[in-house]
Amino acid sequence: MKAVVFNDKEGLTLKTDYTKPIPQKGEALIKVSLAGICNTDAEIIKGYMGYNGILGHEFVGVVEDVNDDDKSLIGKRVVAEISYGCKSPDCPWCAVKNYRHCPDRHTLGIWRKDGCFAEYLTMPTNVLFEVPENVSDEQAVFVEPLAAACEITEQLHIEPTHKVVVLGDGKLGLTTALTLNAQNLDVTLLGKHQNKLDIAKAQGVKTVLLNDSESMNNFDVVVEATGSVSGFETSLNLVKPRGVLVLKSTIATGKELNLAPIVINEITVLGSRCGQFAPALRLLKNNRIDFKPFISKIYPVDNAIEGFEANKEKDTIKILLKF
Repeated sequence: MKAVVFNDKEGLTLKTDYTKPIPQKGEALIKVSLAGICNTDAEIIKGYMGYNGILGHEFVGVVEDVNDDDKSLIGKRVVAEISYGCKSPDCPWCAVKNYRHCPDRHTLGIWRKDGCFAEYLTMPTNVLFEVPENVSDEQAVFVEPLAAACEITEQLHIEPTHKVVVLGDGKLGLTTALTLNAQNLDVTLLGKHQNKLDIAKAQGVKTVLLNDSESMNNFDVVVEATGSVSGFETSLNLVKPRGVLVLKSTIATGKELNLAPIVINEITVLGSRCGQFAPALRLLKNNRIDFKPFISKIYPVDNAIEGFEANKEKDTIKILLKF
């Protein structure tokens, strides 16, 4: 089968003879229809997580086989939460289905598990979710980042009267702002690129260019989605005393950071990563968010390497691969 593979020796390559996976007990064999390139995939190519194998964790596909007594998913369109756990009865994380924190987890295309940039993949049936009939493949492929945005309100109760600002107008910031807006919260998106802000504005989100934000402050909740030191520093200026700073992006730096405002202003800092798929699918089913404006281009898998190059371009929002 065709697969987009990364390893330390060859770099990123398209294989045409990769071995088709065989579903183990409790797993489904899925024919991939559409998959999305994420910035995490680009970071893996730079050495993140030390991962070698098939890349990709955002996809929608059709179940072709199930290695279990229950065959009801065969023929169904599905998406998959990207992590699955050890299933040990002694694991407190697996007991509550919070597989992303299981210390013995596998994570699709990131850690110990071949990803979805291939014609076929296998995943345990307990992390598969059927896609509603009215949700297109082009919408369903965004469920994973949408679920990550939904995670904020799973972790944090935001009052209807609270003012929220999302800092960063990349894929992550746009998705987060649209998600919070779809949950009827008072949210403003702050970014550097008018064309990207306009995508959020068209769906009812208040937007402000960074150059026009000098007087902005005193927000109850600030979501940092730039992944930059300057974004983190700006976030500290935006959040009010005893407010909450949500970190949606990882910030790695050798630069010295002044964290004194966190203590002085008694700011709560909340790390937020992956989320549950069920609430994300409900938002899509109810047409609360339209991801079509995110799609910069769809490449056939044969041109996947070209798609990865396009993903580096400044104006690119989302590149999809079609199988």
